[in-house]
Amino acid sequence: MTSVATRAKRRPAAGPPSASRRSQAVAGWLFSLPFVLVFLVFYAWPIIWSLLMSLTDMTSRDLRAPFDVNFVGLENFATVLTDPDFFRALLNTAIVVVVAVPAILVIALLLAVAVNNGIRRGKAFFRTVYYIPVVTSIVAIAVVWKFLFADEGTVNAALGLFGADGPAWLADPFWALPTIILLVIWRCFGLVMVIFLAGLQGIPEGIYEAARVDGAGAWRRLVSITVPMLLPTVLLSAVLMTVAVVQVFEEPFVITQGGPLNSTTTMAIYIYDQFGFGKYSTASAASYILFAIIALLSLIQFRLLRSKT
Repeated sequence: MTSVATRAKRRPAAGPPSASRRSQAVAGWLFSLPFVLVFLVFYAWPIIWSLLMSLTDMTSRDLRAPFDVNFVGLENFATVLTDPDFFRALLNTAIVVVVAVPAILVIALLLAVAVNNGIRRGKAFFRTVYYIPVVTSIVAIAVVWKFLFADEGTVNAALGLFGADGPAWLADPFWALPTIILLVIWRCFGLVMVIFLAGLQGIPEGIYEAARVDGAGAWRRLVSITVPMLLPTVLLSAVLMTVAVVQVFEEPFVITQGGPLNSTTTMAIYIYDQFGFGKYSTASAASYILFAIIALLSLIQFRLLRSKT
């Protein structure tokens, strides 16, 4: 108690900031001012404006007088939540997330382990090949995918070699969404594989050596060592992929434009269509519903995995 009281007595009394500190603070704000202005104009203001727009009846006809719109409260949110097309888009998006995100994580983990430990030669080559879809234009990939899965495309031609008749992948409401999901998985697993490779570098090799001495096989080492020690990386990748896949837009838009019969319409396409129809307030309300869903999914993932990391 005496030492604490002595330190408290020696602590200088809080007074007005000195002139040098004030000048440093002013210099700091001046250096930060360009970023603050860019953030306010191009980030904060559009977010605030879209939120206000979702509470009005603004349409494309109000662009010349945007401040003459009427306040309607939460009416646009109720309109979106009672729209059957929105629930179809929500269901399609949920299917893509539930199937694609776990598949991306599993494929990326297995490939990362193989590239890190199993492949002796050509590691740089395999890392590059697996990462190429991430840096390739998604529009170009989607166009190629469209030709591959056309009625007379490469996939059906390959199936024909075995005497099987392939379905109309992109024209059949049953097969169109799985075809889109396959493209999403193929495009995203390379990025997660690189993240897992970075995580694998942090696991001490001595742990694996000790496990080998104890007779643990490859599968046992993967389940008992690699996966538990990679859980923080898995959490990061799961959140990143969930946020990205929930907003999937380019793949279905370029390949099917939401069809056939809305079987590939995602929430991002639904919002895009509302803007295209001139229903700006409805599109803004749908955007904030999508934001709430992303925040909720991220919170659930953090709660489920944080206790194990």
